Amino acid sequence: MASARPSDRSEDIERFRVVNRRHFILSGTLAAISGECLAADARAAPGKQPLILVVGDSLSAEYGLKRGEGWVPLLDKRLGEQKVPATVVNASISGDTTSGGRARLPYLLAQHKPTHVVLELGGNDALRGLPLASTEDNLLQMTKAAQGAGAQVLLVGIQVPPNYGSDYTRRFEAIFAKVAAATKTPVVPFLLKGIADGPDAAALFQADRIHPTAAAQPRMLDNVWPTLRKMLPK
Repeated sequence: MASARPSDRSEDIERFRVVNRRHFILSGTLAAISGECLAADARAAPGKQPLILVVGDSLSAEYGLKRGEGWVPLLDKRLGEQKVPATVVNASISGDTTSGGRARLPYLLAQHKPTHVVLELGGNDALRGLPLASTEDNLLQMTKAAQGAGAQVLLVGIQVPPNYGSDYTRRFEAIFAKVAAATKTPVVPFLLKGIADGPDAAALFQADRIHPTAAAQPRMLDNVWPTLRKMLPK
């Protein structure tokens, strides 16, 4: 996502608008239905086996990849290989924004009762030029909601390329650190570190220059894994 050019933004916005609108209507309804049961039922029971809920966008939803190639399925596989008794639920949706994630999170918390929530959202907010204050508030409220439901939260940041302007780039990047500090939450600064800013960046992105290839997915997992592993039982 960090390799997108301004000239690509209008096409990306149009591509995702229909998906996001349909999802937002549905998720808003589900959130309203689940609101009352969340407070009573969502808190994880002591000693519960870890359940990791990943709430993200296309970077976590295997966009353009075969099933099982994305970094989230690779996370599930690594947990098994290292004999970490945890379950992974991938609730990521291509095209999702922080507002969409915020709308559907109450239902997801009530349904899955996660012990850990990985929030990987914000990139599509930047593609659409949404207000930074709104993105920050959505991430803040999502983090607080997950914590209130008894889950530990890991924020996964994304960055935009320099041609968005140095001021916007700096302010957008700072959102994730600000939310993490305000909620005492661990943060992965850049999901695409070593991919979008690496020497072989061109070869690690699909033709749309937004979504990483299958070859990039292990690197994405390696960016998330050290911080997430510390949050899980030994």
